[in-house]
Amino acid sequence: MITTSPPLREVRALPWGTLGLLTLAVLSYPFFALGLASLGAAWSTPEYSHGPLIPLISLYLFARELHHAPLTLEARPQRWQGVAVIAVALALSVFGSRAQIADLVTYALIVWMMGAVLLSMGWQAGKRHWKPVLHLIFMLPLPQILYWKLTIALQLVSSELGVMLVRAADIPVHLSGNVIDLGVYKLQVADACSGLRYLFPILSFSYLFGILYRGPFWHKAVLFVMAAPLTVLLNSLRIGMVAILVDAYGIEQAEGFLHVFEGWVIFGAAIAILSLTAIGLQRLVAEPKPLSEALDLDYRRFAPEARRLRNLAPSRDLGLAVVITGVALALWSGLPQMTTLPPERAPLSSFPTQIDGWQGTPRPLEPATEQVLAASDYLNAVYADPAQDAPVNLFVAWYADQSQGDGIHSPEVCLPVGGWEVSAFRPHRIVLPHRAPFEVNRAIITKGLNRQLVYYWFDGRGRAMTSDWRAKLSVIVDGITRGRTDGALVRYVTPIRRDEEVRAADRRLTRFIGQSLPRLSASIPD
Repeated sequence: MITTSPPLREVRALPWGTLGLLTLAVLSYPFFALGLASLGAAWSTPEYSHGPLIPLISLYLFARELHHAPLTLEARPQRWQGVAVIAVALALSVFGSRAQIADLVTYALIVWMMGAVLLSMGWQAGKRHWKPVLHLIFMLPLPQILYWKLTIALQLVSSELGVMLVRAADIPVHLSGNVIDLGVYKLQVADACSGLRYLFPILSFSYLFGILYRGPFWHKAVLFVMAAPLTVLLNSLRIGMVAILVDAYGIEQAEGFLHVFEGWVIFGAAIAILSLTAIGLQRLVAEPKPLSEALDLDYRRFAPEARRLRNLAPSRDLGLAVVITGVALALWSGLPQMTTLPPERAPLSSFPTQIDGWQGTPRPLEPATEQVLAASDYLNAVYADPAQDAPVNLFVAWYADQSQGDGIHSPEVCLPVGGWEVSAFRPHRIVLPHRAPFEVNRAIITKGLNRQLVYYWFDGRGRAMTSDWRAKLSVIVDGITRGRTDGALVRYVTPIRRDEEVRAADRRLTRFIGQSLPRLSASIPD
């Protein structure tokens, strides 16, 4: 009798390559924890609420590009470039974490993602997938210094263009900074109306549009570049229409559902215009295609492409990346924890109101202004001296920690919002007794017939700086070397009377600075 044995069950080997990549991701997580927490906080705000969609779109782009990739990689692909990129990303994340600068950590995360792609696929195949990785930039919040500069600039441009529309409707209107005065009603173009909450998702959509578009490169460039001006123009149209409706039907037209609805209409209109632009560009080529064919929207075979991850082959370079990350994590965990606690200081509320004949009157800021300022402590007081021709306003904003997004807003970008125009701006050297000479920013600002002289500087832990960029860089350096990220903005303002020479106002400010600055050292520690 002939007997047959039951067929042996096929035994699959463990996917060591995939497990190695997952191990690498788990070991890398602590390096990027600060950045991921920052992303979660940013995505909860209206400006970056589109953020969670960006990784999904990037994943779609990546899977789409895999359709055109060979099923098997070259025999011995070069992967050391991926190890090098991952090492750079870890170093950048350690630097950002030690300085408590979350923006650096989030950008390092994107560098790490590119390194992981190169490590998994090899240099020749992986370098072709930079587009989905670069798309991840649109999920990141802007650094605060860029955010405020861009917000103020967009506010002013949107206000100007919106008022042009109102005047075209033959409605009397006056614009002062970002305040639209309709006579009975006044509308303030707030941060939320700057257009940033539309700009980022529309830029992301334009980038996606450019990747999927089948056509010459200059067509793709046009579709991407037009996103920013298109957003500003449509947002200006929105502001102008709100002002026209407010003038006709009342202030409630600027609030509630209509305000939000108009925002969605603007976003949809931008997408429609980009689509129409793509159709128009197709008519310029020899063989035009309909939009459905001009866009490569192939969504098939996603599941088979995802299963290719299980076939990721283990390699010595992958093992080296895991070892490097593990050793770096062990060394980093053993470092002493950095603290960013500022030294003891006197609150600014204790700053004297009587200074050598000057009598000060504190003037609290409006709650909305306080919220935007986001200072840990501040002083706003007007000092008058009967022997002087004009008063002096002293404003100090002190921040205990500037590493988590909170920080100083430069008057250079904030003053125009109130309707003031900067007619002169330059560095100015101040010489005081019992102190080394230092430079400040000197500006003459005008509003109508009113003129004011402004001195301001950034006090960064004992250093007076005129550049907001240098002040931000010093926060990073001092966060690592000194464990301190506190700092302050110091600003002195005095009116320039119509019959007064500017040099007299300069002398008045210099004299008061010499009398008051020594007393500020108790509240702004070196």
